[in-house]
Amino acid sequence: MERLGVGIGWRPEIDLTVERLPGVDFVEVVAENLRPDHLPESVVLLRERGVPVLPHAVSLSLGGADPVDPARVAHLGALAEVLDAPLVSDHVCFVRAGGLDSGHLMPVPRTREALDVLVANVRAAQADLPVPLALENVAALLDWPGGELTEGRFLAELVARTDCLLLVDVANLHANARNLGTDVDRFLDEIPLERLAYVHVAGGVEHQGVYHDTHAHAVRPEVLEVLARLRERVDPPGVLLERDDDYPADAELAAELAAIRAVVG
Repeated sequence: MERLGVGIGWRPEIDLTVERLPGVDFVEVVAENLRPDHLPESVVLLRERGVPVLPHAVSLSLGGADPVDPARVAHLGALAEVLDAPLVSDHVCFVRAGGLDSGHLMPVPRTREALDVLVANVRAAQADLPVPLALENVAALLDWPGGELTEGRFLAELVARTDCLLLVDVANLHANARNLGTDVDRFLDEIPLERLAYVHVAGGVEHQGVYHDTHAHAVRPEVLEVLARLRERVDPPGVLLERDDDYPADAELAAELAAIRAVVG
C-alpha cells in the first residue's frame, strides 16, 4: 500500500488549522461535501503542497438491498480524479432502505445472504471507480440476530471476494468491543491486514455504560491502546485523526497527532 503517514480529516471549520498544523502528511475529505468542479481553496492549496487528499464517502450504502446509485459513484470517482487521489473509501453499512434515508451508518447483518448483496454492490462500484476502494468497519449499538460470521471473518470474506482494501477504524472497533463485546484481538487476527489502506482514530465519550463514538471529544487512551494492538501486527500505511465537531485549539489537535505518531512510530 502507498505510504501515507499521519493525517487529519479536513473540515471547512478547521481549514486554516489543517493548513498550519505540523506533521500533517495527508488529509481526508468527506466526498459528499465537495464538488469536483469547485474545490475549496484550502484543499487546492494542500494539493499544491503535495499533500495527498483522499475522498471518503458516507452515502454509497453498499450494504443495502437497493442497487448502488451510479451518480454517487460517479461523484466519488470524479473527486478522486481531480484530486489525483490514490484511493477512495466508504463504509461496510447501509444508509437507505425502502426509500428512506436513515442519516446513519447502519451495520450490515453478518449473514452470507447479506454478504452476497454487499459483494455485488462493491463490485458494481469498483467497476466505475478509477482508483481502488477501501471499506471501513462501523460502530454499532446493536448486532442483528442470526449472524453467521464474526465481524472479522465477514470483512475477510468481503476482501477475498472483491479484492477491496480495508480502512480500519480503531475507535469503532473499541466502541463495538465496549458495547457489543467484540473481541479486539480476534478481529485483528481475522482481517487481512495485508490489505490495510489506512486507519482511522477518533474521540468519544462513555455515558451510562455505553461508549459513543462522537468525533467531538478527545481520543481516549483505550482507543490508542487498540491502535497499539494493531501496530503489533502491522505497520499501517497511514493513520488519520477524525474530528467533526466541538473543535479544540490547534495545540490540542497537534498533541493528538503527536500521540498517534508515538504509537505507530
